[in-house]
Amino acid sequence: MIDNQTEAKKSLVLVSRALILIVILFIVVVSIFIGLLFDFGLETLANRSGVTSLPAAPATQTAILPSPVTPEKPVSNVLWQAPDESSLPDESEREVILYGKDLIAHTAKYLGPRGEVAAISNGMNCQNCHLDAGTKPWGNNYSAVYSTYPKFRARSGTNETIVKRINDCLERSLNGKPLDSNSKEMKAMIAYMKWLGTGVEKGKQPDGVGLQKLAYLDRAADPKNGTAVYSAKCASCHGNNGEGVSNADKTEFIYPPLWGKNSYNDGAGLYRVSNFASYVKNNMPLGVSHESPQLSEEESWDVAAYVNSQSRPHKDQSGDWKDNSKKPVDFPFGPYVDKFTAEQHKFGPFGAIASFYKKAN
Repeated sequence: MIDNQTEAKKSLVLVSRALILIVILFIVVVSIFIGLLFDFGLETLANRSGVTSLPAAPATQTAILPSPVTPEKPVSNVLWQAPDESSLPDESEREVILYGKDLIAHTAKYLGPRGEVAAISNGMNCQNCHLDAGTKPWGNNYSAVYSTYPKFRARSGTNETIVKRINDCLERSLNGKPLDSNSKEMKAMIAYMKWLGTGVEKGKQPDGVGLQKLAYLDRAADPKNGTAVYSAKCASCHGNNGEGVSNADKTEFIYPPLWGKNSYNDGAGLYRVSNFASYVKNNMPLGVSHESPQLSEEESWDVAAYVNSQSRPHKDQSGDWKDNSKKPVDFPFGPYVDKFTAEQHKFGPFGAIASFYKKAN
């Protein structure tokens, strides 16, 4: 009797499990059927309303949708990248190019106050302004130097060569003296810049060249606000007094001075607050990039105003700007052909000045 009851229970369990599986299968089949009907209905509705579907991506490609744009983050583009050093020519030409790179990265070692070649600059390095030896996207890189020079520049009112451009940096950003155009060092730096421009079409500029310019604020950049930004984000490397940090043997700076006698003079490009703001937004504190900035646009403008309100060497610029109407809106020295003050030209707001020149042209 007990055995019969046990067998009956086992049979009941098996039947129950079978029924559960059948129900699950039925639900799955019905779900698939409903999904197909739904898709068919949407397609029919789209066809009746005149909407056609997007063409499918070719089998050898992957369809890519653009990332959403946020106010503080630029659209993601394929930016210029420096050529790999494995592509360098052999032997003598390779040595010249690599010497040019070292001159950019360690300018003061060769041309600083204790320079091995000459003592003609302030101890800063070219890569203090042109990051990673001029190779960083949106880091003031050299990708378009060889493709765009010689070119006319309004500041000098002349067609400038690469030699002139390099010497401008030496005389302004490095507050020094020019190199001989036939020197080994000048030729090496030009060779390096030419190699960096490999593949860049003549007259063209790749994405990521130079600096990514910021939109103007609707107010003046504020040095007072910039003081707090500097203390929080900059002083740990550049010093509380902007003096920078030199290496152990005092031949070059690990972190460059941002003002004072050893810093760039008031003829340098970074003395314009729009350039300084654009530079720090995508590159500072050291290690950040355009993909992961730390400073907001307002912080960038304000810290630029603070740094560029500090004392620094003066350069005689009486020979610059033969045509005053070509001065940038944030050029801090008159005379001007407009009604705006030197103070507004230095700190802004710049929108009204830009509108004035847009209408004039």
